[in-house]
Amino acid sequence: MSGSNRLPRPDPDADLFRDDDEDFITPSPGTDPNKKNPYASSTKWRHQESSAFLRHTRPPAPAQGGAGGHQARDADSRSPVADLADFLNSSRISPGSQGGGNGGSRPTTPRFKPVIAGAAEARNVVQGGEDGPGAAHMGGKEVAKTDGREIECGPLINYRRMEGSTWVGSVLVVTRGGGKTQEWTPGLVLRRGGGEEGTGEEVKGLCLYSDVRNTFWRFDVSVEMGEREARREYELPGMRYVRCKTKAKVQSFWVPAVTESMRIMFHSCNGFSIGTDEEAYNGAVLWKDVMRRHTDRPFHVMIGGGDQIYNDAIRVSGPLRAWTDIGNPKKRREYPFPEKLREDCDEWYLQNYIRWYNTEPFAACNGQIPQMNIWDDHDIIDGFGSYVNEFMKCDVFRGIGGVAHKYYMLFQHHLPPPASTYTSDAIHNAPGEHGQGFDPNQSINTYVHPGITESNYVVGSRHGPYVEEHSHNLFTKLGARIAFLGIDARTERTRHQVNYPETYDQIFSRLREELGAAQRAGEPFKHMILLLGIPIAYPRLTWLENIFSSPVLGPIKFMNRRMGLGGSFFNSFDGSVDLLDDLDDHYTARTHKKERNRLIKRLQSICAEFSVRITILGGDVHLAALGRFYSKPKLHIPVENDYRYMANVVSSAIVNKPPPGAVANLLSRRNKIHHLDHSTDETLFKLFDKDPGDSVKTASHNNVTMPSRNFAIITENSPNNGSHPPGTNGDAAGAHPGSLLPPPQYPAPPGSSAGRSHRSALSRQGSHSSSSSGSSVLPGHKDSRLPIGPGEMNAGTKHKAADPAEHGMGSDGSLDVCIRVEIDQSDPEGKTEGYGLSIPALDYKKPEKDGEGHHHHRLGLGRVLSRDTAGSRSH
Repeated sequence: MSGSNRLPRPDPDADLFRDDDEDFITPSPGTDPNKKNPYASSTKWRHQESSAFLRHTRPPAPAQGGAGGHQARDADSRSPVADLADFLNSSRISPGSQGGGNGGSRPTTPRFKPVIAGAAEARNVVQGGEDGPGAAHMGGKEVAKTDGREIECGPLINYRRMEGSTWVGSVLVVTRGGGKTQEWTPGLVLRRGGGEEGTGEEVKGLCLYSDVRNTFWRFDVSVEMGEREARREYELPGMRYVRCKTKAKVQSFWVPAVTESMRIMFHSCNGFSIGTDEEAYNGAVLWKDVMRRHTDRPFHVMIGGGDQIYNDAIRVSGPLRAWTDIGNPKKRREYPFPEKLREDCDEWYLQNYIRWYNTEPFAACNGQIPQMNIWDDHDIIDGFGSYVNEFMKCDVFRGIGGVAHKYYMLFQHHLPPPASTYTSDAIHNAPGEHGQGFDPNQSINTYVHPGITESNYVVGSRHGPYVEEHSHNLFTKLGARIAFLGIDARTERTRHQVNYPETYDQIFSRLREELGAAQRAGEPFKHMILLLGIPIAYPRLTWLENIFSSPVLGPIKFMNRRMGLGGSFFNSFDGSVDLLDDLDDHYTARTHKKERNRLIKRLQSICAEFSVRITILGGDVHLAALGRFYSKPKLHIPVENDYRYMANVVSSAIVNKPPPGAVANLLSRRNKIHHLDHSTDETLFKLFDKDPGDSVKTASHNNVTMPSRNFAIITENSPNNGSHPPGTNGDAAGAHPGSLLPPPQYPAPPGSSAGRSHRSALSRQGSHSSSSSGSSVLPGHKDSRLPIGPGEMNAGTKHKAADPAEHGMGSDGSLDVCIRVEIDQSDPEGKTEGYGLSIPALDYKKPEKDGEGHHHHRLGLGRVLSRDTAGSRSH
C-alpha cells in the first residue's frame, strides 16, 4: 500500500481529551480533513465499543462473598422495533437499584437495566430532535403549523362544585397544533347574560395537554350565585372555529338561585353500536328535544351515566382490526402492544372524540349545559372489564384502556392525563409500585400538566386491575338541597367485582363527612342523587347466564374458533358468548350479587342516619324503566318515612338503538318481587300506562320496560315555590336571552286536561304528596309493582311530573321525575312523550320503643290507596 493511502498514526494522548463519540473522516483528495465522521469507531485501531461501556459489560472477578459482574440485559423482545431502535438499545444503559449479593454484601458496581428506545424515539433521532423537523410530525404524518387560535373541538362546559355560594365550573376547547411550549395563551371572557360584547371578566387558559396535533385548554369559571336564577355568557376572543364555522360566537349557561336546587337532565348510551343503521334512527336526534326543553326551561346540569361516546369501531375500522381478525383467542391474548400500535390507537381515539363532540345537535348542548360524567365500557371498548381475567390482562386491552382513560380525563373531566399510557415496549414499574411507569417516548414534543387535585373527586387509593390508573368518583352539591355522588364503576371493574372494598370505604367516609357537615350547619341535604353506570334494581337474568356459561356450549365454541360456526353469537375477544359480558356487567349478575347487596345496605344506613332520600340513576340497558327498593308491605311504613325506599331511574339510550320489543316483553315477564333481606323488597314499577304517541312498542302486559330512546328530567318541588318573587328558579324563560319571564305554556300531553292553572297544579300536588306533618297513604293491594305511595299515583303520562307546565312546580320538597320517550324513530325532530312520578323527601326518625320494647313507626293519617289506582293499559 502506498504511503498516500496509509492512515496516519494518531496521537495516543489525543484520545485522553476526546469524547467517545468524536472521530474524524480519513482525508481523501478534495475533502476537509477536520470533518467529523459519525459512523467511525472511537479510535482508529479497533472497532469496538467505548472503554466505559466495556467496563460495564465485562464481568469483573467476583468479590469475596459477593456476586459476579453485572451485564446489561437484552432489550425487551416482545415487540419488533426499527433497526435504529435496536441499535440504540444495544448501547444505552442506565443505573438501576443496587442489591445485595450472596451473604448480603453489596456489589462493587451498580446494577443496570436497559433504557428501551421505541419507534417514536428512533423517529425523533432521524427527524432531527425535539426542536428540529420532527416537531411537525406525529404518527408518521406531517402536521401543519398553526397559530394556536383554531378551535378544532369545543367549547365543552362542565359543572364541578359549589364553594359556599359560588358556582364553579370549567370550559374546555381543543385547538390545532402544539408541542412542549405554546406561543400563545387564549382567554375566555365571562359576563352576565345580555351584557355588551367585549365586556366582562377575562379568564386565562390553562394548558392541560399539548402535542404537535392538538392542545387542550381549560378555563376555570366561577359565578357568584344570587337570589335569582341567572344566565351567563362567555366567548373566546381572538379564536376561530375550523370544524363548525357556523357555531355561535357567544355561548351561554344558567346557574340556579342560591336558595334553589338544580334542574337535572340525565342520559346514557350516547352513540351507536357497530352495525346499526344510523340513518334509520336519524342520528342523535333526541338532542334536538333536549335543546328544546333547555330553551323553554333551562337545565343547570347534564349528567352522563356512561357511554358518552362509542369507541367500539376501533376493532372494525381502526388500528385493532388486524388484532381482531386473529382467529385464535390465545394468539390474540399474546399479541403485543408496541409503541407504534399505541400511537395509532391514540390518534384513533383522539379523532373519534373530536368527530363525535362536533356532531350536532349534541355539540350545541355541550357548550350550553354544564355536564358531569362517569364512564362505562363503550367509552373504552365494548365489554371492557367483564371478560375473563387472563384476557383482560393482555397487552392490547391494557394498552387501549390507558389510551381511552387519557381522553376520558381530558374531554369528559377537563383534567390532565397521565404522562404515559401502557405499551409493551416500555419499562414499567417494578412489582409493588403503583400505576404506569414513565415512558420517555411519549414525552417527545409533548406537554402534560401536573396532576390537579380537586375537592369534588374521591380518588381511589390504588389503581385498577386493567386500567392502571386510579378511579375518579364524584361528590358535589347540586344546589341548595341535593347532594350528588357518582361512582366510577369501570376503572376497578372485573368479572367478579365492581369496586374495591377500600374504595367503598373512602366513598362512604366522604358521604358521612359531607352530609354531617351540612346537617350541623342547619342546611341539611334532603335528596341525594347516586349515579351508577348500570341499573341496580333490575330483573334477574341468572338463567340466561347459566346457559351462556354452560359447558354444553364448549364444543360449539371450539367449532366457532376453528370454522366460524355460530358467527357473531360469540364475541371477537375471548371467544365467549357475545351477550355474556353484558350480563356480567349487571349488578344483578350472580358474580356481583353480594357486593350489590352490601352497597344497598350501606346506602340504607346513610338514609336512616341523615334522613336523606337517595335516588339512583342508571343506564346501559337501552330501555327506560323505574326500579325501586322499599320496606316490605307487612311493616306498614309509609313511603315518606321509609328510609329503604330508593327509586332507580333507568334511562337508556339517548342515541343507540333500543332492543327488540320481544326482549323488553321478556324482561317484563321476569319482573318478580325480589327479597333483598327480611325487611326490603325490590321490583320494577308499572310506570308506562301506554306506549308513546300512537305507536305500538310493547305487549299489552308490559308496563315496566319501554324499548325506545329516551332521557330523563329531574326537578325538585322547591319548598320556596309560591313564596319567592317571580324570576327565581322555575320562572326563567329562554325565549329572550337575559329575560326572566313566566314559564311558557306547553301543549298538554296526551291524557292530561289542557289549560290547568298553576293554582290547580299545586292543589293536585298537595293531594298527591305526603307531608311531614303526618299525612300518609298506604297501599290497599299486595302487588308492590303498583303504586305504594302518593307520588306514584296516576304515574305515567297523566302525572303532573309528565306535564312540562307543572313539572317541578309543587312545594313539598319531593323530586319530580320525567322520562321522556321518543315517539317515532323516523321523526327527524325527535319528539318525545313524558312519563312521570314524584319521589317524596324522607322524614325519618328513629322508632320509639314502648314499655314492652316494641318499635312503633310514625304512620300518620291518610287515605288508603285503592286497587283501582293501578289503571288499565291502552295501546
